[in-house]
Amino acid sequence: MLAMREVAGKLIFLGDPDVLAERARDLDLQVAVDTLDDPAAALPHRPGVMQVLAVAAARPVRAGRLDPGNARYVLGQLDLGVQMCTDLDRCALVTAPVQKSTINEAGIAFTGHTEWLAARTGAGCPVMMLAAPNVRVALVTTHLPLSGVSGAITAERLQATIAVLHDDLRARFGIDSPRIMVLGLNPHAGEDGVLGREEIEIVQPLLRSLAEQGLAVSGPVPADTAFTPRRLRSCDAVLAMYHDQGLTPIKALAFGETVNVTLGLPIVRTSVDHGTALDLAGSGQADARSLHAAVELALRLVESDTYGADASGRQTQEAG
Repeated sequence: MLAMREVAGKLIFLGDPDVLAERARDLDLQVAVDTLDDPAAALPHRPGVMQVLAVAAARPVRAGRLDPGNARYVLGQLDLGVQMCTDLDRCALVTAPVQKSTINEAGIAFTGHTEWLAARTGAGCPVMMLAAPNVRVALVTTHLPLSGVSGAITAERLQATIAVLHDDLRARFGIDSPRIMVLGLNPHAGEDGVLGREEIEIVQPLLRSLAEQGLAVSGPVPADTAFTPRRLRSCDAVLAMYHDQGLTPIKALAFGETVNVTLGLPIVRTSVDHGTALDLAGSGQADARSLHAAVELALRLVESDTYGADASGRQTQEAG
């Protein structure tokens, strides 16, 4: 895990310093690992130096080998990161990917970072959004089996998700009047009820009501034509109904440049756009671009920078 405190550019890593030092030696990296007792003692970031707030691993850590015995170690880093963001000013949490199945094998109910962080911070409606330079995609449902998606799409859930997305695009991304394009659930957005009635009975009435209240919402748009340059120029964010419907296209468009942002939390949290890639662990071949982008976006969000406005400008330019 990587926790970051933006006070004169301070970066604090959470984890076992012995594991990190061993991995640096294995990869022949010239990295010094400095252990901190107190985050207040952290210095401005220096290249080649990792300032680590120690969280001890329960069992030996081997690159690419999963161990349910270390599940509490992983979640302990998350909980400490949340606590730091709660206690400290101008603080953000940047997370690395985790293996959900291994945490569940340890007997811990865990569906993902989004849900875990929401429970720890008391957030009522966390929203998963991936942000790239040319597109943003948020999700109504996250880590559900496909068989459970339709039943989870309710007017109440959709309205709450749009409210969080709208408010955070304004407050954190600097977009005064966010334009949100909502996808249909079914192929061809239901095709007038022939392929499903969720659009007619749930999505369309809600979008009409929100538009009457002044929100710039459009849809439901068929998912298979939503990610064209013309469509993307017309919106600031796409709202997808389920995980793969939204994340497959954005990763095809901008994999490695995309950042996972959890909206609706009282803290800033960003992450990478990929999974654990166990086959690359310890090899030195992993692509770190998404992690760098996640750190950069977290910095901008805690600084209340106009990143969102800049990204919207790039979207219009690049999508064309």
